[in-house]
Amino acid sequence: MALRCLLVDDSARFLQAARALLEREGLVVDIALTGADALRRAGTFRPDVVLVDIDLGDESGFELARRLDEHRFDDQAGASGPWIILVSTHQREDFEELIADSPALGFLAKSSLSASAVHELLHATGGQA
Repeated sequence: MALRCLLVDDSARFLQAARALLEREGLVVDIALTGADALRRAGTFRPDVVLVDIDLGDESGFELARRLDEHRFDDQAGASGPWIILVSTHQREDFEELIADSPALGFLAKSSLSASAVHELLHATGGQA
């Protein structure tokens, strides 16, 4: 079964390009432009992994990661929420402490985004690969 991925970014242009890339590489992808939209879509789309941009304009990707981490599907009592991966055009070192303190499994630079990079990070951190 293909990995279901929700991609959250405030740039519609990036969302379309990243969606095309990830779908071409075998992921099933849905997109969201805002944190509120991401929370709604997570409830209906039920992603395995959510890729969250650290800088969502007026919103914090770190705060959204916390809210998504608390998300539970109604029919999965005790189930954990989807895995969360933070993404950014910034370097990991710029946010190292915040990433470590977040519920995210890890970080991917947008320039390195690919289905294989997502799978590798999930595998390396004990998530589903």
